[in-house]
Amino acid sequence: MSDARQRILDRLRANRPQSVQPPSSYEKVLNWDNTQRVAAFVERMSAVRGEVHRLQRDEWPTWLAGMLSERGLTRGLIGTSPVAEQFAAVADEHLSLTRFTQPIEAWKTGLFNDIDFSLTGARSGLAESGSLVLWPDAQEPRLMSLVPPLHIAILETQRLFENFAAMLASERWADGAMPTNALLISGPSKTADIEQTLAYGIHGPKQLITLLID
Repeated sequence: MSDARQRILDRLRANRPQSVQPPSSYEKVLNWDNTQRVAAFVERMSAVRGEVHRLQRDEWPTWLAGMLSERGLTRGLIGTSPVAEQFAAVADEHLSLTRFTQPIEAWKTGLFNDIDFSLTGARSGLAESGSLVLWPDAQEPRLMSLVPPLHIAILETQRLFENFAAMLASERWADGAMPTNALLISGPSKTADIEQTLAYGIHGPKQLITLLID
């Protein structure tokens, strides 16, 4: 081995970063009550053009059906989750609902061209960042929240946490309960790639509506 190469290797070894033990836990306690969590979530979601409505558990399906009719949105995509069943039970003849029950290869054209909105549940909400946490599965595949121009998410206020750290602790992700696929969604799709100017509705849902359910 040449002297020059050895000197280079010696310098690299001498300057190698020392390993740092990760913290046993990460916390960022804000001590927000339910009212503060809801207010923060609405403020931050609205700041990125997300739309939020607070409704009672027994009224949201009828309210949503009426709102969609008023906006002329009739072609919906639902899964097979309890949220989908609640909405399907009140959907009238003005709404045409498609269930995501077949492989995407069988109806990709229809998904991208014949759907006005999709409806999914939300596993959790993060008040500090105004984010939704989704766990896609066979009942609600991942593409439901990524393709249709309008994504409607149902979030129970009791599932609204202060921040990501609070959710991790409550959901016990560190103990092996972490999902294989999780989505964090903060408002409609957006990008700032072009001249660092934020643009909305570029590669995914152009609108996001969250129904906060009490």
